[in-house]
Amino acid sequence: MDNRPIGIFDSGVGGLTVVKEVMKQLPNESIVYFGDTARVPYGNKSKATVTKFSAQIIKFLRTQHIKAIIIACNTVNSNCIEQLREMFGNLIIEGVVEAGVKMAVDTTKNGRIGVIGTEATIASKRYTQLINEVNPSFKVYDKACPLFVPLVEDGWIDEEVTRLVITKYLEPLTTNDIDTLILGCTHYPMLQQTIQSIVGDTIELINPANEAAYAMGELLKQRNLQAQGTATYEFYVSDHAQRMKQMAQMFLGHPIDEVTRVDIELYSEK
Repeated sequence: MDNRPIGIFDSGVGGLTVVKEVMKQLPNESIVYFGDTARVPYGNKSKATVTKFSAQIIKFLRTQHIKAIIIACNTVNSNCIEQLREMFGNLIIEGVVEAGVKMAVDTTKNGRIGVIGTEATIASKRYTQLINEVNPSFKVYDKACPLFVPLVEDGWIDEEVTRLVITKYLEPLTTNDIDTLILGCTHYPMLQQTIQSIVGDTIELINPANEAAYAMGELLKQRNLQAQGTATYEFYVSDHAQRMKQMAQMFLGHPIDEVTRVDIELYSEK
C-alpha cells in the first residue's frame, strides 16, 4: 500500500483527459496535476527546451511526494521520455504514446493504423516508429489536425463546422482502409463521440489517456504501490489559474475548487 499521489503533467489543459481516466479507473489514487500554461504550446519548442521544461516540472512534482508520473503531453512523450527516465531513474514514468501504441497493435485486425495529433507529434514519427518496432509490416497513416485543439477549447465539440473539419482531416486516413485510429493528442478524446459518428463503427478509436491510466494501475499493482482510502486532487499551473478552472469544468465534467500558480522556472533541471 502506498497513499502517495500520482503526478500527471501536460503542456496545458489537455492532460485533464488523463486525470479524468485515472479518477475513473483508479478511484483510490490521489493526483497532483501540473499544466504548463505559461509556456504552452510545446510543439514549436526544440527537443532541448522540451526536455528542460519537463525536468523542471518533474522536479516540482517530486516536492509533492509523488510515487509515479504519467506524462500526458504527446510532444514530451515523442521527444524525451527516455531521457527523462534516465534523469529520474528511481521514479515510475508512464507515457500516453507507449500506452496508446500497445492498445492499437493489439486491436488492429488488418494492420492498417491511423494516427492523428498535433503537427509536432506527427512530425516526430514516434507513433510510427513504436508501431513498426512491434510489427514492421503494419502500415501507419498519420495526419496533423491543428484545428482540433482550438475547437475543443472553444467548446465546439459537435458543431457543424467541427464535423466538417474532422471529415476533411480524416479523409486521407479513411480512404486507406484503416481499422484503428489513435487519438494522439490529449484534447482529442473530447471529440471522440463526434469522430466515431463520422468514421463509423468499423474503425476502432484508441484513447491513449484510457490506456495510460490502465497501464499505471497495472504497474502500481505489480509493485504493491496501490493506494487505499479517500483520494485527493490538487491542480497546479504556471499561469492562467482561472482559465484552468474553466477548462476543468469542461474536461472533467465537474468543477475543481482550487488551482495554484507555481513559478516553475525556480525548479532547475539540474
